[in-house]
Amino acid sequence: MFKSRIGITGAVKWAVMAHLPEALRELALLKRLHTEGKISRAEWHKQRRVILGDRTYSPIKQRERSLFQKLLLTSPLMAGINHNIVTNEGDALIADLLQVTPERTKLDATATIGVGTGYVSETKTVDALVTQTGADETVDSGYPQTKGAWAAADDNVIVYVATFEAGDLNDTGIDEAILESTTPDCMAYAQITPTVDVTTADTLEITWELTILGA
Repeated sequence: MFKSRIGITGAVKWAVMAHLPEALRELALLKRLHTEGKISRAEWHKQRRVILGDRTYSPIKQRERSLFQKLLLTSPLMAGINHNIVTNEGDALIADLLQVTPERTKLDATATIGVGTGYVSETKTVDALVTQTGADETVDSGYPQTKGAWAAADDNVIVYVATFEAGDLNDTGIDEAILESTTPDCMAYAQITPTVDVTTADTLEITWELTILGA
């Protein structure tokens, strides 16, 4: 894994979910209820999570199989995990947060995750996506949160989750992701590999973990 100057490292996980028509209808209904003010954002995301987690209605999308995979009767899925790199701006954001009066926007519930199709390389100087697709997605209700309870395992891991719901994206070859503030300042950057294809009928979920190790 890549490690920043102050010892922050982590991982990015992603999954593309296809949906049965019933799931799409339920997801659309939940969004409408929230838009109309009939349920809170937290309740919307809570119920959406149930639908997205039900593989009967929202299976992980399959990749096109190679000849070898067809012979082995295997079906590769559009899901994976990769390291990320905390950028120079990310290092500075952590330091800024510890000031008496921070100058930059905190990566709290307003933090966003964006995706794109222009990955070139992961370097400390990255501060934006190369070729963005769609719009940045604000993290889900309840995030960020630590992975573990205080004084327990993973209490030094902070987790961000963003869900690009059906209709948010429509592009092929998505291969890069960014975690940033609304300023925007780039906390971290990652490659999505193999690439994923997302249609307006799919959901892309990104889970971003930053592990603070100290130095």
